Amino acid sequence: MIIYGVAILAFCYVTGQLAGELLGQLIGIDANVGGVGFAMLLLILLNDWLIKRDHLDKLTEGGILFWSQMYIPIVVAMSAVQNVKVAVSSGFIALLAGIVPVLLCLATVPLLTRLSKPKPVDQDGDYYPVS
Repeated sequence: MIIYGVAILAFCYVTGQLAGELLGQLIGIDANVGGVGFAMLLLILLNDWLIKRDHLDKLTEGGILFWSQMYIPIVVAMSAVQNVKVAVSSGFIALLAGIVPVLLCLATVPLLTRLSKPKPVDQDGDYYPVS
């Protein structure tokens, strides 16, 4: 089952990488811009298109699911390492663009925690204020 879907995944990967390289050249950057994202998006769209037209059997669908679950974390981790190297060598603005969103996300964790706490309920099922 695992071998099924490899051709579709490979097609999406190569097409996404080519699109990322082309986008990088178009905007004047000597780097792949969004190739992993293009590949993942293409895999999702192609998989959905094939399922809607009933062109995938269950083995192929299971193979695509397996490889997409393997593909996403590995390639994103590899891309993250490359992006950190580029950011460190690119200067202060690139580092700031990475650090500020992380700090904002960390600052919102306590807010989200307070919002997600369930309200206390008494034995009758009525809500009561917490002091």
